Amino acid sequence: MSGCLSRLVWPLVPRTLRGRLSLVALTTAAFLMVILTVVFNTVVRQHLQRQADEALRTRAAAVATTVDTGRAGVRVLETSNDELLDTNVWIYAGPRLLERPPSAPVAGPLTRAAARLAAHGGQHCTTLGRSAGPVRLCSQAIGGTAAVVTALNLSPYRSSAATLLFASLTLDAVVLACTYVLTRLAVGRALRPVRTMTDQATQWSAVASTERFGAAEQPTELARLGVSLDALLDRIRAVLRHEQQLTGELSHELRTPLSRIIAELDWWQARPRSEADTRATHAAIADAAQSMRTICDTLLDDARDSASTAPGTAGVMPVLRLLTERLEIPGHVKVVVDVTHPGLEAGVPPALLERIVSPLLDNALRYARSHVTLVASRQPDGIRIDVTDDGPGVPHSFAGQLFQPGRRAEPGDGHGGAGLGLPLARRLARSAGGEVTYDERHAHGARFVVSLPAG
Repeated sequence: MSGCLSRLVWPLVPRTLRGRLSLVALTTAAFLMVILTVVFNTVVRQHLQRQADEALRTRAAAVATTVDTGRAGVRVLETSNDELLDTNVWIYAGPRLLERPPSAPVAGPLTRAAARLAAHGGQHCTTLGRSAGPVRLCSQAIGGTAAVVTALNLSPYRSSAATLLFASLTLDAVVLACTYVLTRLAVGRALRPVRTMTDQATQWSAVASTERFGAAEQPTELARLGVSLDALLDRIRAVLRHEQQLTGELSHELRTPLSRIIAELDWWQARPRSEADTRATHAAIADAAQSMRTICDTLLDDARDSASTAPGTAGVMPVLRLLTERLEIPGHVKVVVDVTHPGLEAGVPPALLERIVSPLLDNALRYARSHVTLVASRQPDGIRIDVTDDGPGVPHSFAGQLFQPGRRAEPGDGHGGAGLGLPLARRLARSAGGEVTYDERHAHGARFVVSLPAG
């Protein structure tokens, strides 16, 4: 039953917030108006009845002045206004009826009701319903032996009460209509900033604007909403920047193994090769493909949780040796690997250590004149790997921008690169609790220092 009722009522509920708030205000106002109307008309009816009773008692007191209850018994004195006083008046001497209105027969309902009131003695009132209109009767005892009963037609009073009820209902309808209209106008005006914020959000999302809601003057509630939306927009922008950075890093890191694959294929296609050459080419391509897969897995794992790193340790010497074998080393450059402790281990997985050191070594090979040195040593707080080259070094004015994505000291120097390797190395090292820094005190060439927890 409740389900059917809800299905019938739900389509009647307004879809807009302004309509719903207006409906709530209208319902609340209607409830209050009904209560006030009932209370007001009840008070009016009681007041009109008291007025009728007061008029009857006043008339009975006036008639009582014409009744003599002396020793001679109860008798009615003649006055100049007998006809006026005798209208709707019954006078009793005990149970005996002395006078009655000419329009009220002895056996009529009004006379019988008057007799009952006179028999009770004291002051009593009752209402008698008739087709011609309700009649109110009140009795008043005189001297303990006589009683006067007066009657009054209540039709004028009931008509006044009905008129007041109609007027109050009309006023209620006008007030409810005004309440609904004014509520819709007020709510619409109050929601205008929300519509403005909605339009702004739509526009800003379309053009990737840096505008924010907190800069505008808003009511307190909307200001708090604006702060929350600004924080959400900032997080969305951070996610987008992270995604763009991840895409750039993937393209940068995949370029080296992809170039190796292309070079191997070009070399194999240059002239007929023996079966041994073909197997060597396949092995080189498979190794480069595996390297690409490792790069993708490492970067994607870091993207999923940049605050933590998968557990594991890596032997420093094997990883550095593997890097020097995989990278294309120019013929005029000599690479020296120096590990003070052959069993030195880093507290990161081998793939991550490779991805941290690889951009630094690739950068050193790109700018070195004659040699590149890899030195690994144990430190009190972990391990340290120095990547040093004897190239031109980093301009002092550019040292502060080294680790900013997409920045290069001299973009037209003839060397490839998108300026993403160094930022990637630092970000991966920090995700493992380490750091990558540039040693500005190194005089000849460039030196980058990798600090990682020990395994």
